[in-house]
Amino acid sequence: MSDDYRSIPGTTVFDAKQSRLGYHLNMFCMSLMQAQNREAFKADEAAYLDRWPMTAQQKASVLARDWNGMIALGGNIYFTSKIAATDGLSFQQIAAKMSGVSQEDYA
Repeated sequence: MSDDYRSIPGTTVFDAKQSRLGYHLNMFCMSLMQAQNREAFKADEAAYLDRWPMTAQQKASVLARDWNGMIALGGNIYFTSKIAATDGLSFQQIAAKMSGVSQEDYA
């Protein structure tokens, strides 16, 4: 199978390789579906992230809310949106941030 799609400018395709790269990042994101985990994360984000065997880059991208960085490091947008929801942000708001435009312009 060819992965010529990797050369599409500005696009990260979530394929099996990206899935393996971001497995622990995505499992952290899914943990935020439980209220007690959201509370623990909000209380001390760095300490909560240390529970997960993510790379330093992945943890830094979460702390910085670098949405595009998380995607590049194997994050799946549907999983990383759990962080946004924990922050009280809508999917549209993070999509606008990822696109570099205002929410109004994105809409």
